[in-house]
Amino acid sequence: MYPLRVEDLTLQLPDGTYLSRELSFVIEPGDILVLMGPSGSGKSTVLSWLTGTLDKRIRASGEVWLGETRLYDVAVEKRKLGLMLQQDYLFPHMSVGQNLKFGLRGGSKAEREARVTESLESAGLAGMTDRDPMTLSGGQRARVSLLRTLLSEPCALLLDEPFSRLDVTLREQIREFTWRSAADLPILLVTHDDADIPAQASILNMTELGE
Repeated sequence: MYPLRVEDLTLQLPDGTYLSRELSFVIEPGDILVLMGPSGSGKSTVLSWLTGTLDKRIRASGEVWLGETRLYDVAVEKRKLGLMLQQDYLFPHMSVGQNLKFGLRGGSKAEREARVTESLESAGLAGMTDRDPMTLSGGQRARVSLLRTLLSEPCALLLDEPFSRLDVTLREQIREFTWRSAADLPILLVTHDDADIPAQASILNMTELGE
């Protein structure tokens, strides 16, 4: 695995407001960095810039590296950054197993099916390959969404308030499952909730990075 490195990121809104000025950080494999701040402070904007999907009206400068690879030169779909959002965005016309296979690359059909079965078992979802995603609970959907992201073999994991739609008990369970499942990856977490932050994480407050 490789570190995720951001150098001198400056983000400026069309009205001239700066969300960040020359922000730099490194997230080593196994480490978690948390971006905190109120709505509108630029947390999700940083993730959009990392993934190459930033609104073109926002001025941005800086560089992002995954190991020795400069991601500015890499197509969006090839950046190997796993992204989880508030909504799980499971495909409703596909079964749970088909959703998971969507993220898989390479291997024979039998090998892909074996990986799906193993991943579901690891998440406590054994036997749910043929289930309709719409019949799953919120916690089950969150786990399937994370599994689909991890099966795409990302080199870093970006989390944008992925626990916010869950009740308190489920949030704790899914957080623990997430940290355990992605323990070898650099993780960048966007949240406004202190309870989402694991003890080992480092924290950046976005309100201190702009004007």
